[in-house]
Amino acid sequence: MAFALVDGNNFYVSCERIFNPGLEEKPVVVLSNNDGCAVARSNEVKALGVKMGTPWFQIRDLARKHGIVALSSNYALYADISNRMMTILGQFSPDQEVYSIDECFLGLDGFGHFDLVEYGQSIRKRVRQLGIPVCVGIAETKTLAKLANHCAKKGLAGQDSVCDFSRMNQQEKSELFAILPVGEIWGVGPRLSQQLTEMGIQTVEALRTADSQSLRSRFSVVMERTIRELNDVPCLHLEDVVPNKQQIISSRSFGTYVYDLDALNEAVASYIAIAAEKLRSQHSLAGMVQVYIRTNPHKETVPQYQRGLTISMPDATDDTLRLTRAAQWGLKRIYRPGFAYQKAGVALLNLCDSSSRQLGLFSPEQDNARLMKVMDQINNMWGRGTLRSAAEGTSKGWKMKRERMSPAYTTDWNQLPIAT
Repeated sequence: MAFALVDGNNFYVSCERIFNPGLEEKPVVVLSNNDGCAVARSNEVKALGVKMGTPWFQIRDLARKHGIVALSSNYALYADISNRMMTILGQFSPDQEVYSIDECFLGLDGFGHFDLVEYGQSIRKRVRQLGIPVCVGIAETKTLAKLANHCAKKGLAGQDSVCDFSRMNQQEKSELFAILPVGEIWGVGPRLSQQLTEMGIQTVEALRTADSQSLRSRFSVVMERTIRELNDVPCLHLEDVVPNKQQIISSRSFGTYVYDLDALNEAVASYIAIAAEKLRSQHSLAGMVQVYIRTNPHKETVPQYQRGLTISMPDATDDTLRLTRAAQWGLKRIYRPGFAYQKAGVALLNLCDSSSRQLGLFSPEQDNARLMKVMDQINNMWGRGTLRSAAEGTSKGWKMKRERMSPAYTTDWNQLPIAT
């Protein structure tokens, strides 16, 4: 059994460079919502010492000195490029698991007659034609493939951004794993890494050679599986179908402080629309709606307020209009005047499959199913928000700040690049 983990390098930055070649070899950062902090950095920015999550205001002087180009997150562009990238990668194996927007696993069972390193290079070259540079990690298990990808990206093993652990003997693996911190293992987060370090398990090799049974009793069966995977024993298989989310959350910080209930109602209605669209796409229904609002916790000199409320629906639904009414009903009860609100959010909870829907005695039989279907079709064709409820408003002065956003090169006819 063999797996490949393909991961886009500096994915958001790479997407921006596809349509703006002038950004190549320049220091570029992509900022989070409201242009708050760095969520993607080019290699040139990393070389300047800028860490992931660094607030933009802290690196402005550095940006002026070194000519760092800062861009707002263009999620529509990144999602579209991701879909194209995953479509290309799906041509290299019948078994594919899309793990994140820029990562996917490929099953390589039956590929033993290929030189897998050369196959990895073919993958890299094909995706590079799209404009995205990638690294490829190959190994006998998913955990090791993820680690091999890390080694390829850092230049610790392999060559030309492809690392195949199956080509290494046990001595070579032991020497490599002995210099890799245990926190580089997939699923070993900062807290678990600290606990393992306190036990004297500081490297990948130390965990690989540890007693799996004793660590299972102290932590969980997941730890035992991780150790087995590090020892070439597959415990994790590809998920051909991405499991449905158990909850769907939509929240944003506002571009400017919001004080009145009307603006909050518009924001909540907009967030419900986004969440409900995702709900319908996975053929689920929501039995509960949660809404919350809060002020800026970092502004300690101003009055603080934070409150949330969960509303049970009479029966599970995917109707945007019904969910909006429920969320706004809850918002009205938690809203307090006199505060500068910085953020609002909604969550759809208690999700169930739409095929198992149970109606109440006085429930509408189909909600607005036909209307929701038409709305989704129009928005899929012409862009999210083309057809929306009046509750979302029109001015949206509260929308998050994205003053540095590049055009919607692939999703808006009016913003298509023009060759001159």
